[in-house]
Amino acid sequence: MQLKGKNVLITGGTRGIGKCMVQYLITHGVSHIAVIARDKKNLKDLSLEYPEVNFIRIAGDIANIQVLRDAAARIEDKWGHLDILINNAGIVAAGPLEDIQDEDLYDQVAVNLTAVMLLTKYCIPLLKFSEEAYILNISSGLGLIGMPFYAVYGSTKAAIRQFSDSMRRELAPFSVSVTCAFPTATDTEMMQKFKGRKMDAPEYVAERSLEGLFNKEIQVIFGGEERLIENTLNFEAPEELDKKVAQNYEERKTASLDHKAV
Repeated sequence: MQLKGKNVLITGGTRGIGKCMVQYLITHGVSHIAVIARDKKNLKDLSLEYPEVNFIRIAGDIANIQVLRDAAARIEDKWGHLDILINNAGIVAAGPLEDIQDEDLYDQVAVNLTAVMLLTKYCIPLLKFSEEAYILNISSGLGLIGMPFYAVYGSTKAAIRQFSDSMRRELAPFSVSVTCAFPTATDTEMMQKFKGRKMDAPEYVAERSLEGLFNKEIQVIFGGEERLIENTLNFEAPEELDKKVAQNYEERKTASLDHKAV
């Protein structure tokens, strides 16, 4: 696919998988990128790193509805249309549900799900003005299989899967394709607690997700054959997966404690 001349909006594009996606897009000819991120310094550093790129820098929390409305309005004013929307930003606060702070529960729903729905809503008119538009939603492997101690995070990511399916079918008449990616453990700041564990490189996750998007794949599932087997087991024989998960219940609980990246 020819990416030169495409207009892109990405959330969480200054760190981790998001920044790797920005780098990939720039390498492949994209020079118009709008980035929503909370850290103003990271946004400025990104534009200094790539002075040849026309950035629209949007500093703010995507849980704030006005930030999302302003982003869509600025893109309409400056570019007139949008070709690629990447809903990448996400947060996690794990642990037993009864121990998760109420605010952390609300924030995960707001950032991981509500913001994705609202930003997509605001961008649909801009995407419809594109000759061929794309939406990439970043879910998680935990959005495919419900695991203990990730009930809130996993539920928001499972909702992204359903939302992606709905939008793909709703927007099909308008030449807007929708892809949902399901990364497994990835070596980013969100997973710093698990340094030393074997994880996917963010560069790989970014490249494979974008390739899936431009190939119009419905889903990009990471984790190899083991994840595919677990997915099948989860739907065809969930009780068997229950037994497998129960074998290391305490280990999973301990690993989830203090796993928080917000």
